[in-house]
Amino acid sequence: MILLRTARGGVMAYRNKTYICFDGDTDMKYYRLMQAWSANQRFSFDFYNAHDLNSARDTSEVESIKRQLRVRFANSKLLVVLIGENTARLTKFVKWEMEVALRLDLPIIGVNLNGSRKRDALCPPTIRDELAVYVPFGMKIVEHAMANWPASHAKYKSEGKTDYYHYTDATYMSLGL
Repeated sequence: MILLRTARGGVMAYRNKTYICFDGDTDMKYYRLMQAWSANQRFSFDFYNAHDLNSARDTSEVESIKRQLRVRFANSKLLVVLIGENTARLTKFVKWEMEVALRLDLPIIGVNLNGSRKRDALCPPTIRDELAVYVPFGMKIVEHAMANWPASHAKYKSEGKTDYYHYTDATYMSLGL
């Protein structure tokens, strides 16, 4: 973890990572595609992946994995939830990851793998009624949300808003979508 000194001499964690939460059994290809977008020099899509900090193995004990995931969260500024067919039913880690992000007040981007531009029936109950933005899976709109949602989240939070959001058709048109 990178630490910075505050003006008063305190220490704070430098949060620059994106934590991506997903069904590792069925939606790994979407996570891998996001990594490929970031690695490709021809694309502007880029993010600092919290998963690069350590490797939580499926063979580890649950508490050991959660300890490693907490390190990832300590360095994260944003949670991206890849929402697939089974995401809402995953309770062992995915639900826990969303709950941790909510406790840490991280901005949440729900990425619908079914192409929906709004919150839909596949949205996990844990984040269904929380402050979040929903977008379909696609490089340009995910990149836009990652760049813009944290500031919007902070603004809406300061105004006491707790609703969910989605981008207008004008936003998609401006991105060429």
